[in-house]
Amino acid sequence: MTAAIEVEDLRKQYEGVRALDGVSLSVPEGSFFGLLGPNGAGKTTFINILVGLVRRSGGRAEVFGHDVEDDYREARDAIGLAPQEFNVDHFFPVREVLEHKAGYHGIPADEARERADEVLKQVGIYEKRDTRFNWLSGGMKRRFMLARALITDPDLLILDEPTAGVDVQLRHDLWDLITELNESGTTILLTTHYIEEAERLCDEVAILDSGNLLTVATPEELMDRGPDKIRVTLRNAPASVPDLPMLSGTRGASDEGRVESVELDGDQLVVTATQGGLVAPDLVRALDRAGLEIVDFDISRTSLEEVFVDMTREGGSDQSAEAVAADGGRDATVGDDGGVSE
Repeated sequence: MTAAIEVEDLRKQYEGVRALDGVSLSVPEGSFFGLLGPNGAGKTTFINILVGLVRRSGGRAEVFGHDVEDDYREARDAIGLAPQEFNVDHFFPVREVLEHKAGYHGIPADEARERADEVLKQVGIYEKRDTRFNWLSGGMKRRFMLARALITDPDLLILDEPTAGVDVQLRHDLWDLITELNESGTTILLTTHYIEEAERLCDEVAILDSGNLLTVATPEELMDRGPDKIRVTLRNAPASVPDLPMLSGTRGASDEGRVESVELDGDQLVVTATQGGLVAPDLVRALDRAGLEIVDFDISRTSLEEVFVDMTREGGSDQSAEAVAADGGRDATVGDDGGVSE
């Protein structure tokens, strides 16, 4: 499968700060890919290199086979960026802002106006087309940022915290919209601090910490790494944890799940185990043989957020790296999606 994004040994060094330290990953064309990490992990630097705001210190970065520096125009035309910051001229009507943005990419004026109307309808704010950006509500501003990213009909849509600060209804509306875009063939790169957002939407996620790539995996694979909680409510609770062979810490008959701990909480037996679904059948059989009647049985899987926190807890990300990249480290001469210098 063709790679929408291909980076190899990607590095970025600021004065005294290593924002990216040899990152290598591939984002397949058509995928919904999450880029996760705590503040200072290197996410902003990674995105800024792709869109031409920051020059890499070393390594390789390509978008649909185009080097982001040597083939800047081709790479940049393939990307639509919806940044977290509202980097928009506040004094122009929003349709005019979109027409200007399309013009930066060589789209003729008549076509630019048509596209502007189309994307405003797509994100649900067409009735505000003649309104200045600073007169929009917070939710409408988020919708407009997405419209601006879509004006060039990009093959790669980069969403940097697209639902930050929005209400639950708008978040779900945006989820539906970007899911439809992905299903129609658009590759999506999502950064978010709402880990459940990545768990719900992404095919794969990469976790960055302190400029290093910790892992690339599906949310399902990552959740399988953490322990699950099995809660069994018993009709007549024993005075102590029952002496069951499969609760001794050895592997169950499936030889897949491993019991980590067992506790008795009132009438509930609480078993912590990796891949709890595989442990559950052995547990039910063992309790039945011991004459313990089950009233209720529940398995709580480890969430992606719990796995993420566990993986990044030891990293101690230095927030100065991201601060340099976002505020003072822009060292390219080209502009971003917000028209800073396009």
